[in-house]
Amino acid sequence: MAQFSVSLADLCEDVHLKTVYTPRPLEEIKIYSADVNRPGIILAGYYQYFDPTRVQIFGLTEMSFLREQAEDVRDTHLQALFAFNPPAVVVTRGLEPLPQMIQYAKQYEVPLLTSEEISSTLNSEMVAFLNTELAPRVTRHGVFVEVYGEGILILGDSGVGKSETAIELVKRGHRLIADDAVELRRISSRNIQGRAPENIRHFIEIRGIGIINVARMFGVGCVKIHEKVDLVVELEPWDEAQNYDRTGLETAYYNILGVDIPKTVIPVMPGRNLAVILETAAINNRQKKMGYYAAKELLDKLGMVDDISL
Repeated sequence: MAQFSVSLADLCEDVHLKTVYTPRPLEEIKIYSADVNRPGIILAGYYQYFDPTRVQIFGLTEMSFLREQAEDVRDTHLQALFAFNPPAVVVTRGLEPLPQMIQYAKQYEVPLLTSEEISSTLNSEMVAFLNTELAPRVTRHGVFVEVYGEGILILGDSGVGKSETAIELVKRGHRLIADDAVELRRISSRNIQGRAPENIRHFIEIRGIGIINVARMFGVGCVKIHEKVDLVVELEPWDEAQNYDRTGLETAYYNILGVDIPKTVIPVMPGRNLAVILETAAINNRQKKMGYYAAKELLDKLGMVDDISL
């Protein structure tokens, strides 16, 4: 799988870092690791297993420890850290970097930055940003919408009605995230995030009309940048020979980058209001996540609950 990167400039903009020193424009400095590091152990003299690809965070603890060390010991460990050439060193809480830090940052051409945030807060913000920007990703042909807070990825053959259904959902107060190409990122072991490539964001193609900008036509409240994928809906032409699910007791899954997402197949035929069906699917999926199955309740009323398992 391809290795992704994010520029230090984007990270600085997102978490509001200030530059003390940089050897070149921040846009040219790339970060490849989603992990960040508190370098306490290397400041104590243990250099084994140090990961030089991680951004290094110096908080109040690290800065106080450095000030209490003998000058020659402090210089030795700081020089060793900067010699590993990490992508950046960040000093938190608005603390002033030590003169030796500035010296070694210039000597080894390591960006030195500061933040007003406390270390734990900055750590969480940076990891969240880097996990998203460096996440494994794949692009799928489809439409991605948010319906009642549920992210629904609509798949199906070209011309089956995905974009038309999305426009009807937008008219009913829901939000478009992506049309035609949906970029899917695995931001954790259980979550897939969907978004549109930036160059086609908010645009949608309607056959017979052409390209429209949903944000301009219906307002910015009808679009969203990204959303978690909660349900995959496959639209397919009605096939009388196909045995479609009529109870909803059994959950099928669609695998995206190793994460299983609940999936349902909806047959398309004249007279079926797909927008209403997708609204119903979104609410039903939310109820299932909360532990409620309407079919189970019905079978319970009929005295058949022992015949099923969820």
